[in-house]
Amino acid sequence: MKPQLPVYIGSDAIPELIRYCRAQKFDRFTLVADENTYAALGQRLENALTQGGFAVKTIVLTGREVIPDEHYVVQVLLEAPIDGRPYLAVGSGTLTDIVRFASHRTRTGFISVPTAASVDGFTSVGAPMVIGRWKQTVQTQPPLAVFADEMTLRAAPRLMIASGFGDMMGKYTSLADWELGAILWDEPYDEAIDQRARRALNRCMANAEQIRRAGEAGICSQMEGLIETGLCMVEAGNSRPAGGSEHHLSHYWEMTLLKEGRPAILHGAKVGVATTLVARRYEKIRHMTRDEVSVRLAATPLPDREREIALLQNVFGAVAGQSILEQAPFLDMTAESFGQLKAKIVERWQDIQAIAATVPAPADLVELLRTVGGPADTRALGLNENEVAMAEKYAHYLRNRFTVMKLAYILGL
Repeated sequence: MKPQLPVYIGSDAIPELIRYCRAQKFDRFTLVADENTYAALGQRLENALTQGGFAVKTIVLTGREVIPDEHYVVQVLLEAPIDGRPYLAVGSGTLTDIVRFASHRTRTGFISVPTAASVDGFTSVGAPMVIGRWKQTVQTQPPLAVFADEMTLRAAPRLMIASGFGDMMGKYTSLADWELGAILWDEPYDEAIDQRARRALNRCMANAEQIRRAGEAGICSQMEGLIETGLCMVEAGNSRPAGGSEHHLSHYWEMTLLKEGRPAILHGAKVGVATTLVARRYEKIRHMTRDEVSVRLAATPLPDREREIALLQNVFGAVAGQSILEQAPFLDMTAESFGQLKAKIVERWQDIQAIAATVPAPADLVELLRTVGGPADTRALGLNENEVAMAEKYAHYLRNRFTVMKLAYILGL
């Protein structure tokens, strides 16, 4: 059943939020924003609530770059009153994840007040956090409700709007990976949720030109799509409907940037470009015959567990332990189970190619990113060839998911 969660996108978001809060008998809040989102909407919301008789404790996160890590989570927990009041998360993805985590750990709810249609995480249960320099998704809780002010969304920086488009575009490969993992790795799959996410994806892609112009129809369709795919994750109980190998590449790059102290790149910008790279793998698969696959698999030995662990330790360094835990099902395969996997790949090759056919050609995806004015290649992200190659080779080790990148590894692509 589709989760029932109040969602409002329109010009009267603040009055609608206040009406909702009165109906829920909320009388006090902890409002969390950063300097930009407080100026964009937070101060206006704070004033409206105060004038309406609500008590508001405001926390404005500062710093050159706000990231969802221990520092900012602890700051919120230290400054927030411990009287059970709900949080108001005024911002985009990072701000929402910090508040989602803090509210869950304090057993309070939160209301999402997006300031940009930039990510799909507003309604999800997972909070992508950076803990000990390791990018991990922590299961927390969805918001109580979402209130998005249309004019604030349309006035958001164009790169943030393009970032949201990139995050939506990533559903092409995440949905393909989800189905691939179901037929080859027995991962949980729900066709009805898949179709819901795909409809939201198609509506958003059809509005690319309107999104580029920050038109009402375009921005609303993008925000609706981001919220819908977030709800799909809630119903599925995991991030598979909206996050596959394109997100793993993004996470790898994010960890690299953090490790080197370099400025972050918008999440959706990374995801959009990563989607074009993952689409290349699917394009190769579309053109491979079953006979070619059989020959490749016959030459593929069982991955050597100790060698794989040594490789992970070399690539991930001090945080390799988390990757080794994530990859236990893959690392612990026996010759028999690996043989069964290879036989299944050959047997289901026609189905695998049908899945690959749902992913547009890489050139078409690049053109979509250019249409909305977002980065369309890795150079535009500021990544060098080695960083791209490392992500394509090792990002599949970040999560216990069977994606096209894992399949490509086994096929020796």
